[in-house]
Amino acid sequence: MGKPCHYALFDLQPAFLLDQAMLSSRYRELAKAVHPDRFADAPERERRLALERSASLNEAYQTLRSAPRRALYLLALRGRELPLESTVQDPEFLMQQMQWHEELEELQDNADLAGVEAFKKRLKSTQEQLDERFAVCWDDAVQRDEAERLVRRMQFLDKLSHEVRRLEERLDD
Repeated sequence: MGKPCHYALFDLQPAFLLDQAMLSSRYRELAKAVHPDRFADAPERERRLALERSASLNEAYQTLRSAPRRALYLLALRGRELPLESTVQDPEFLMQQMQWHEELEELQDNADLAGVEAFKKRLKSTQEQLDERFAVCWDDAVQRDEAERLVRRMQFLDKLSHEVRRLEERLDD
């Protein structure tokens, strides 16, 4: 028997756009119910099962709360797993990536915290636009290439967001 669908664990239908507050609330409820500490005095098999259920729940939650991971998971559910190391056939976005990296380096060199904040807002807006576009096309076989291209862009923006947060922390110190 395979692992249950991440969405099924939360009594959700597969969809890209999710109510994150509801997802977090449901996660907390389920986590309490399957927490291994509740099974401390149970037989070894039940303790092991509780640990496995808890790990599955955590994996599902981490996947569903992250837009790029959720997008990849949805494509995989439709039999369209993306290779981890795929070449980006997206020259327009490659140019954009280089511009963002140059801008981030400049913000770092100038220790421009206000500029970093503005950069972060633009980045978030771009991520939201990608999310909206992916939500429309992920389940459409005709738009498969577009969905995959959007996921790759999401992955890049997610990494860039982490870089921006690290820069912000360094400049805050």
